[in-house]
Amino acid sequence: MSLFDPFFEKFSKDIGIDLGTANTLVYVKGKGIVINEPSVVALNIKTKQILAIGNDAKRMVGRTPPHIVASRPLVDGVISDFEITEQMLRYFIDKVHQQTYSFLRRPRVVIGIPSGVTEVEKRAVQDAALNAGARMAYLIEEPMAAAIGARLPVQDPAGSMIVDMGGGTTEIAVLSLGGVVISKSIRVAGDKMNESIIQYARDHFNLLLGERTAEDVKIKIGSAYPLEKPLEAVMRGRDLVTGLPKEVTVDDSHIRDALMHSVRVIVNNIKSAVEETPPELVADIMYKGITLAGGGALLRGLDKLIAEETQIPVNIADDPLTAVCRGAGVVVEDLESLKDVLVNTSFEKAPTY
Repeated sequence: MSLFDPFFEKFSKDIGIDLGTANTLVYVKGKGIVINEPSVVALNIKTKQILAIGNDAKRMVGRTPPHIVASRPLVDGVISDFEITEQMLRYFIDKVHQQTYSFLRRPRVVIGIPSGVTEVEKRAVQDAALNAGARMAYLIEEPMAAAIGARLPVQDPAGSMIVDMGGGTTEIAVLSLGGVVISKSIRVAGDKMNESIIQYARDHFNLLLGERTAEDVKIKIGSAYPLEKPLEAVMRGRDLVTGLPKEVTVDDSHIRDALMHSVRVIVNNIKSAVEETPPELVADIMYKGITLAGGGALLRGLDKLIAEETQIPVNIADDPLTAVCRGAGVVVEDLESLKDVLVNTSFEKAPTY
C-alpha cells in the first residue's frame, strides 16, 4: 500500500466492470450500476479517430458509410483490439467520474473475464484498465461474479452451479469454498444464436437479415421449448433472389428450429459439467438447483429444457442481465474480505513513476 492510497480512496470511486462482448456494465461503489451500454465503438478508418462509443455507436451499426466502421473491440469475451478497448474503458471510467462529481480519476477496478482465458489475455485486460486510468485492476471470473451477483453462497463448503450466457461466451461453472471446481467456457451464446437466425432466414426464406433485426426477432419470439401461446414476428430484409426489400412473418417454432443447434450445444455442455462434478457437490446442486444468468437466461423455456435434460431444478437469477456486474460490485464494496474470489495475477497495480 502506497502513501497516497488513503488519499485516492477518499476521492476516487472504486468500480466493478462487466466487460462483455455485447454490453459493458459499470457498478460504482456506494451507487450501484450507473452505466449499461453496448460494447461498440464507431471508428473513422481514414483518420483513426473514434467517433462514438456505447449507445451512440450501436445506432450506427449497419448504417455507416464505408470509411466509418462500427465494431466490437471484444470477441467471445476477449480483447481483439487492445487500443480501442483501452479507449472504451477510459470513456466509461471518465463518464463514471463525471456522473459522480469526483475530480480524481484513479479508481480501483474489478473486471469480469471469461473463465479459461490465457495469461496473455488476462494481462491484456489488466493493461487496458490500468492505461485507461485505473489505480489497481483486479480480475474476477465471470461465472464467479455472476454467482455472487445471484447471491449464491460461493464461499460455503457446498456446491453451487451457475450458467452465465452472455453475447460471446457461455460460462458453466461449479463453485465451492470461494473457488471454481469445474468450469467450461464455450463460444456459443447470444451472438451465435443471432447468426443461426440469419442463416435460417437465408436457407428457408431466401432472406438476408441484418444482425440487429435477427437479435430483435430472437428477443420477441425466441424460445427453447414449445410455448403454450404461439408468438409471431415480422422479419424484414433483402430478397436474395430479386435483391428487393422483403418481409416474412415467422412464428416461435421457426425461430426455435433456428436456435436448436446452439441450445443443444449449451445443454450438452451443462450435462457434461454435471458428469464431471464430484458426487458430494452434485448432491448439493440437486438440492439447490442450477442458476441461469446473462441475457441467454431470458430465452423462453430454456430453464424448462435444461431441467428436463439434467433432472435438476433450474432457477433464473433476479435480473440476469446485470448479475456479473452486481457480483463485481459486491466484491468492490468489500475487497478485503472477498479477495480470495479474485483471479491471482502477478500484475495488478499501475506503475508509479
